[in-house]
Amino acid sequence: MDLDLTGKHALVCGASQGIGLASAIELAKLGADVTLLARREDVLAELAGQLPRTHAAQRHDWIAADVNGTATLRATVDALVAWHPVHILINNSGGPPPGTVRGAGEDAFLAAYRAHLLANQALAEAVVPGMLQDGYGRIVNIISTSVKEPIPGIGVSNVTRGAVASWAKTLARELAPHGITVNNVLPGSTHTPRIDQIIAARSQKTGADKSDVTAEMEAEIPMGRFADPSETAAAVAFLASPAASYITGINLPVDGGRTRSL
Repeated sequence: MDLDLTGKHALVCGASQGIGLASAIELAKLGADVTLLARREDVLAELAGQLPRTHAAQRHDWIAADVNGTATLRATVDALVAWHPVHILINNSGGPPPGTVRGAGEDAFLAAYRAHLLANQALAEAVVPGMLQDGYGRIVNIISTSVKEPIPGIGVSNVTRGAVASWAKTLARELAPHGITVNNVLPGSTHTPRIDQIIAARSQKTGADKSDVTAEMEAEIPMGRFADPSETAAAVAFLASPAASYITGINLPVDGGRTRSL
């Protein structure tokens, strides 16, 4: 199985923590040059220096950008690809705040769409020309199992993630003739700051202790535990590899069996 990413350049969004950082580490282990993208410059600089290196020519970098400002985001990535074309794009952004759809304001939806759908579109527009030129392209979007089954208590996120999945499926068909793949990884409950946010919101709403909320959520998972970010990152890295060349337009749950639908 060909998992070698030597000579490929990966841009990983939301790379300062959680699944984004774990994905950057796995891609680096496969030989890719990795550029980390997030907002915190000081954190990114330190993390980029800690990424694995498998060969002498491998180099890692970082750029600070905010996915909420699509024009600036696009300009920042345009400047990157002008000298270092991106072959692998990992779209990953923190979810909107928990809450129901009922009562959510227009601004909440607009902010979520800007940080997810519009940011993904801006990034794809920036990197796809280089993929076409170099004959290698992988776009992997880290979304949520809510694409298949809406999750109670994160209404705006459910709606937004569904829109991203439809965008990805459409883009996958458009880019397939060029050998560029577009896929979605759907994490279940994972040990990240996001899951802490969801647990806290449920605890506040129900009055239950956070440990009880956690136990209830783990009981919904056939494997009986939350995922480690590295487990989701392994799926991301596979879809970014040459071995996944004939896989495109899919939604891949990495959720310990929690999703009940096919």
